Amino acid sequence: QVQLVESGGGLVQAGGSLRLSCAASGRIFSINAMGWYRQAPGAQRELVASITSGGRTDVADSVKGRFTISGDNAKNTVYLQMNSLKPEDTAVYYCNFNVSLAPWRTFSRYWGQGTQVTVSS
Repeated sequence: QVQLVESGGGLVQAGGSLRLSCAASGRIFSINAMGWYRQAPGAQRELVASITSGGRTDVADSVKGRFTISGDNAKNTVYLQMNSLKPEDTAVYYCNFNVSLAPWRTFSRYWGQGTQVTVSS
């Protein structure tokens, strides 16, 4: 019912930048929040940044000052601008949308397929 398509991952040297995008499509009535999570090998998935439909953002301390989350409500798209990348940022990055499919439906979480970000030292 809802598809999330991510793009923008890849290999970059330490200090470099990448921009991730995630677009949602399908029978979407409303989105109240979007976010990015990441999961490194052997680690739990962790929240990187989130943004509400009203534009309020929350960024993990580990990336604060380096990563910026933004959203385009008209395009159902969320972005993650990653600057000053470090090897410890290496992980699979997943986008997440909180979506309602109809006015009478509650919100449910949907996940992207994940995109690999690798930062070399």
